[in-house]
Amino acid sequence: MPETSGSTGRTPETHVIDFRAAEQLLNARDPRGAVKLLDSVIAAHPENTAARLLRARAFFAAAQLRPAELEFTIVLEREPDNSFAHFALARTYERQGREEQAKRHFRLAAALDPNPQYLKAARFDEPA
Repeated sequence: MPETSGSTGRTPETHVIDFRAAEQLLNARDPRGAVKLLDSVIAAHPENTAARLLRARAFFAAAQLRPAELEFTIVLEREPDNSFAHFALARTYERQGREEQAKRHFRLAAALDPNPQYLKAARFDEPA
């Protein structure tokens, strides 16, 4: 009998399927559907940073900025060198009008990864 997660009756394999389906939904521009699938994955595996990052992206795409901010922050607590999470958190702050916080994370992203998109957003030519 396969191992299940709690009382949900869902197996680890089911969570992998849900994660992959959530990726597809996000790519198909259904971020709310992706969030719904990822909720059960994260409930069963709260330590799964990849699932949290995907859910953060889905929240951002659905314009649910506070939940996106929370998820990106959790990812960065676990992976402070994740340049994409810094960049995405900066975009989240930017959409909320929190420019100083956005600038800080844009610069951290660019310092961690000299990706041209990160460098442009970091605006190193402006004062800190």
